[in-house]
This record gives sequence, C-alpha cells and structure tokens, in this order.
Amino acid sequence: MDDEGGRNYLIGQAAFAARPLEPALHIVATPIGNLSDITLRALETLAAADILACEDTRVTRVLLERYGIRRRTTAYHEHNAAEAGPKLIEAVLAGRSVALVSDAGTPLVSDPGYRLVAEAIEAGVRVVPIPGPSALLAALAASGLPSDAFFFAGFLPAKDGQRRSRLEELKAVPGTLVFYESPRRLAGSLSAMTESLGDRPAAVGRELTKTFEEMRRGSLAELAARYGEEPTPKGEIVVCVGPPLPAEAPDAADTDRLLLSLAGEMSASKAAGEAARMTGGRKTDLYRRLMELKGDGG
Repeated sequence: MDDEGGRNYLIGQAAFAARPLEPALHIVATPIGNLSDITLRALETLAAADILACEDTRVTRVLLERYGIRRRTTAYHEHNAAEAGPKLIEAVLAGRSVALVSDAGTPLVSDPGYRLVAEAIEAGVRVVPIPGPSALLAALAASGLPSDAFFFAGFLPAKDGQRRSRLEELKAVPGTLVFYESPRRLAGSLSAMTESLGDRPAAVGRELTKTFEEMRRGSLAELAARYGEEPTPKGEIVVCVGPPLPAEAPDAADTDRLLLSLAGEMSASKAAGEAARMTGGRKTDLYRRLMELKGDGG
C-alpha cells in the first residue's frame, strides 16, 4: 500500500506459502532482538515443519504470534536434551521434518543445539541450515575491528583464576576475539582482558538490534574504566577485542648485549637461535651480527 509519504508494507499480514519440507533437521536462525530481522525462508520453515523444537517455548511464541504462525511447539534445551534429542531424531527417521530454534540468533552458538546436530549426523539424518541473525557477527561488523580472521570464545569462566588462564590461552590468536558476557561481569572481564591481552583496541556491543542498541569503542583499559565507574549495564552484551598488537622492534644495542651474553654461555649457533626466540628476529641475521661483534673484539 502506497501513500504520499512513501511506501508502507503490511509484512505482518502477508500470507506466506509454506511449502512441504523434506524430512530433515532444519537449523533456523531467529532475530536477536528486532523481530523484523527474520528471513522469509525462516518463516516458511517455521510454518511448514512438522515439529518445532525451541529452547524456550514462551520466547518462540512471541515470534510466531508476530507473524501469525499458529503452531504447537516442543521444548529442547540443556536440561532435557538427553531425553528430547533422541525423540526428535526418531521423528525425522520416521519421515517428519523438525525445525530447531534458539531463543535468539543462530542455534548451536552458546546453546545445546550442537548435541542434537551431532546425534543427527551420527544417525544419518540430513541437517539443513537456515541462516540469519547472529549476535557475534552483528557485533563484529559494527566494531570497526579486523574481520578477515576472528575467533569466537563464547563466555569466559566466572572464576577469576580460570578466566585469566583462558585469556592466556587466547592471547596469541592472530585475529579479533569475540566474547559473550553478562552485564554484572563486564567490568571485571574487561579489566582481566587488559591485564592478560594488553591494552588492545576493543568494542562492546549492547542490546544489538533493539531499541537501546549501543556500541562503545576504545582501548580495553578505557572501556574497563568506563564500565567500572558506571552502574551495571542491562541487556545482552558482545565484546570484540582486536588482534595482538605488533611487537616493537628491540633496540639494536640491547640485541647486541643479549647476543654477547648468550654467547658467553653457549655456542654461537645456539646463542643466535635463543636470541631469535626471545626477540622475534631471524636466526641467520642474528648469527651474522654475533660474528661481526666477535670480529670487533666483542
């Protein structure tokens, strides 16, 4: 329907032709906040599936009612996965179609859906992805950080020691790190990241696609200080942290002193190799420099 101010589309009242689905496990991405982000293929799949499995049936009911899809739902979540999973697989093997949705975003990302997919594959059941919204990709796209290589690390451990150990494991990952975090742990996690990863560029996305969407950018130290001074934020949070910062080239005089010190304890070849490990330089270049230093009388 058109008017003088532009074009109006009555999407909520549109009739979607739900074609029959093949017997398979259909993994359906749903909105992370804004219900208008649902894809047409996802709506068709939700309307046509014989069985609709949801992380929380109450949450999915809101989406279904928004688009006039009247379907019964069944629960599949971490607490009933062991019992519900095999039943869903049996249904597909019996010729029925099963659609799986999480509360928000793409199933299997920080939810138990991966267990169901693994069971389906083992049983020879076809798995069909229905792509769509993803909080981690939305945050990465708006962060301003490198996106050619990234690593999704999910939620960090709640205990401080375990959190620091995990960050040490991720320290050398050559790409942007993406985390999910709870509001009450955000300030502490940002501080721990600063200490373990260094003061890298970072971004914090909150309530993405929702009314109070916010994306803050800055260094980890700056963001840790800001969130540490403010009241605990509300909503869903994604933290993006830039790749490791380039190491500064060591001072030439310091490198010379290191080479001579190592050469006093081991062979020239081993000294050059150890210096290469410590400085990131090339062993052949360091060996050549050590020979020059020895030729100059040390």
